[in-house]
Amino acid sequence: MIRVVIADDQPLVRLGLKVLIETEDDLDLAGEADNGRAAIDLVRRTRPDVLLLDIRMPGLDGLAALREITADPVLVATRVVMVTTFELDEYVFEALRNGASGFVLKDAEPADLLRAIRVVAAGESLLSPTITRRVIEEFARRPANPALNVDLGSLTVREREVMGLVGLGLSNEEIAARLVISPATARTHVSRVMVKLAARDRAQLAVLANQAGLVG
Repeated sequence: MIRVVIADDQPLVRLGLKVLIETEDDLDLAGEADNGRAAIDLVRRTRPDVLLLDIRMPGLDGLAALREITADPVLVATRVVMVTTFELDEYVFEALRNGASGFVLKDAEPADLLRAIRVVAAGESLLSPTITRRVIEEFARRPANPALNVDLGSLTVREREVMGLVGLGLSNEEIAARLVISPATARTHVSRVMVKLAARDRAQLAVLANQAGLVG
């Protein structure tokens, strides 16, 4: 059973998400919050698998709540999906860097939202090609910052190669096809890189790959 918390300041949005989640046999609504501070408190009490977190909320907004949640080692198992009105929201890049596992649009099809919950609960990330391109373009525009360098010394040549492909937004199956290896081997490489670099999930690893200059 995947336990889900909803955080959105719009009652109608919360109601729609609640009804959708409660119709699924493998999903359980652990609670609702209408602002960032309440979301943090609720997540700490309930320890959900997935938090659907609105970006723009009064008081403590979604980004501030995200930073506090992902910085708490007790909540490492909770995956955060940001809920946004526009896919190219100005805060997408910052949210990814701060540990968001993916994004879902408020007007997404119900099936897409349910898929988002299940994908991130399984430890994967939910990055559309548009968002992946935005991450790459953002790093391309930024000057090198030594303080943000990623230490790749612990990675093998193959692991760096795999990490670069994650940065392009490729799935394990696509990485396997590109490198002529099995999907299971690709998955193992990705997992090892995440452990070595202490990446919270695949989305954060994609950001680190771009940050380290591995995406060509």
